[in-house]
This record gives sequence, structure tokens and C-alpha cells, in this order.
Amino acid sequence: MNDLFVMNMKRKILFVCLAFLALLQGWAQHTWQAGPVNLELIQRGNSEFPSGFSAFSLKNRFIWCGSAIQAEEDGKYYLFYSAMKSGPKYPRFIDAWLLGSMIGVAVSYSPYGGYKDIGIVYNKDGYRPDSCSWDAQSVHNPHIKRYNGKYYLYYCATVDPGGNAHVKGKLSRRDRLQQNQKLGVLCFNSIKELLEGKFSCNEQPLLAPRTRVKPDNVLEPSPEGTVTKPDNLILVNPAVVYHPLKKKYYLYFKGNVYDPTWRGVHGVAIADAPEGPFIVQDDYVFEFETGDNQKLNAEDPFVWYHRKDNCFYAVFKDFTGGFTKGEPGLAIMYAEDGIHWKLPEHSLFMNKEIILKNGERLEVDRLERPQLLLDENDEPIVLYSACSITPLNMKQDGARLISRFQFFEISKKDMV
Repeated sequence: MNDLFVMNMKRKILFVCLAFLALLQGWAQHTWQAGPVNLELIQRGNSEFPSGFSAFSLKNRFIWCGSAIQAEEDGKYYLFYSAMKSGPKYPRFIDAWLLGSMIGVAVSYSPYGGYKDIGIVYNKDGYRPDSCSWDAQSVHNPHIKRYNGKYYLYYCATVDPGGNAHVKGKLSRRDRLQQNQKLGVLCFNSIKELLEGKFSCNEQPLLAPRTRVKPDNVLEPSPEGTVTKPDNLILVNPAVVYHPLKKKYYLYFKGNVYDPTWRGVHGVAIADAPEGPFIVQDDYVFEFETGDNQKLNAEDPFVWYHRKDNCFYAVFKDFTGGFTKGEPGLAIMYAEDGIHWKLPEHSLFMNKEIILKNGERLEVDRLERPQLLLDENDEPIVLYSACSITPLNMKQDGARLISRFQFFEISKKDMV
């Protein structure tokens, strides 16, 4: 036990109230204690607007899915986000992310906030109907990584295959877009080159579903009797991590199955290089059964490898509180091999609430797409998370979606 972390340090972390990370048997349990965020809510008409160093939002935009990185070339921090035009003439959020999501980037001298928007870097035409490539209509879930001196921006995307596509049953345009989601990656040498349009992208998806099994109303259905794989129907929510012992890149993703009702599932694909090719494994990951043979659904996992602990960790959205045996929020799990995952004794990572500087605890309706910024020792520094204070799906006013990046003082100590 003497080899484990024995340190006290102050960091800042976004959106965490109290986080527990329990390690493998015989290891220490570490605790992250969160403090208040530099944020306040301003009422304008019937809408609440975020204001303060810890918030990032844009006028007339839905903002979601923030992933940040420190650039080696200039030391600044760049935040990649999903954006959708909002307002009375634009779709509700439940449709907007499928009909015209774009990827943008913002910059700050600090990882803890103060991000200033640079602009949209991919799919700039948004909602305009476009079928020129597999990812022409909507791009979402940006996930930025840097390997071997090069940047890799992973994302999910879709295009409408059209009304003449092979469909079993009936599908709307939105449904066709949803069932046609696949994964891609943009590769570039520097942020400057990305902003100049100097990047490479996939002419074909990085990953596409191997099976398309669904009882009815399905795009390009697989033959009867096909065994469902974890990459069934769709591929979204990419999370990529390098395994230094095996010298492999692991790409985690979400798919959908129906057994008999809808359930989100996760799988992993493995490659020798960050740009692929990735080979999808048949294993289901992040999957746990309850005592009544029901399966718990994880969502939006962020995965990293901790070199000192020699294991993988994943922070994810706990829909129902089933993982933590409490209220819905963010939870954490671990794996020695990146395939077979376990829950620690204390799996709660974060409640669905924000602690303001005045001490007020603000409960939120949605807290999703957790993305961590790590230090050189694989320790979390900042957690970025998309957030909505009130129910979001039916809204058209992007200002009332508060996608904010809250930062907390934390102390980390050995709990042996």
C-alpha cells in the first residue's frame, strides 16, 4: 500500500460535488472533494443564462459535448463542442442534434474556464440538406486526443440515405438519420492547420455497424437470424484510449439493441494506430445485471488508462441510479484489461447538481458527455460536462439549454 498515492493537492474540476474512485482489492480508495463554481444565472425574460468564468454558451445555439486539450504548439487550451442553431425557426433539441449538428472550437489560457469561441470547424452548413459524404448532414460527440505529435478528433456523424433506401417498415427522415450514425476521425498536425482547413478525414466511416437487427422500422436490416453485435444499428459516443502495455488503441462506442425493448449497449474496437483500422470485438462492455436479470444501461463513458494503477477507469452517465444504488448522476468503474469492467464499492462520481459560490446547490435535469482533462500523471484536472437545468428535448431556444463547464477546487488524498 505504500506505493499508492500519498499526496494532497488542490485542483479544479468541473461539475463534481463528491467523487469516489475505489480501486481494485488491496488498493487505496481515493476521494475528490468539489467546491463551488465561478458561475451565476441571469434571468432574461423567461430564460436563464449562464454567466461567469466557468460557463461556456453561445447566443442562438444549443451547445453540447465539450472535449478539451492543451495544445503543445502554443500551450493554450482548446475546447471542441457540438453546436446547433436555435430559435423559433429551427428544430427542437431532440431533432436538432440529428438534423444539423456542427463541431466548433473555443480557446482559453486556462483549462478552468474563460473559453472564447473561435468558430465552427466542421459541417459549417448545419441544417442545409447535404448528402455529398457519409458525414455530410450532422456531426456530433467530438472527442479530441493527441498521439505521437498529431491530433485526432473523433466524432459520430450521419447522412440521410434517402427515401429509396432499403427499409423494413416505415422511417421518417429523422429516423433514417438516427439509424445511419457512424464514427469518423479528423487528423491534423496543429490547431492552426485545422482552422485553415488543413486536415484529413475518412472518405468512408472509421467504424460502421456490422449488424442491423431490429424487429421492425429498421434501415438496411440484417438477414433474419443474424446474431446481434454490440455495434448494432448505430455507432455513437466515441472514447479512445491508448493501452501502453499492449501498445494498442481502444475505441469504445455505443450501439443499440432490442431485447425486446430498446437498450443502449457498448463495445470496443482495437487498432495498432489511432487512425485505425479498428477491429471491433464481440464483447459487450460496461454492462451489469441487476438481481432481477435486468441490465443496467451506461451512457457517455469517458475512458482513460492510469499507468501507476495499471488499469482503466471510466466515468459515465448513470441513467437511473442503478449503478450507484442511489440517484441518477455520474458513476465510475474500472477494468484491468479494458474489456471486463467492475464497479467499486463506492461508484458515485458526481451528483446531478451544481454548487454555486453563494453555497446554493442547484439541481439540474441533464448532466451528460463527461470529458476529463488529465495531468501528466493521469490524474483528472478538469471535468467538462454538458448540462441543462430544465427538461431540454422540446426546447428551441438554445439560450435555455445551459451547456456549462463548471470547475471545482478538489483535494485528493489517500484513503487507506
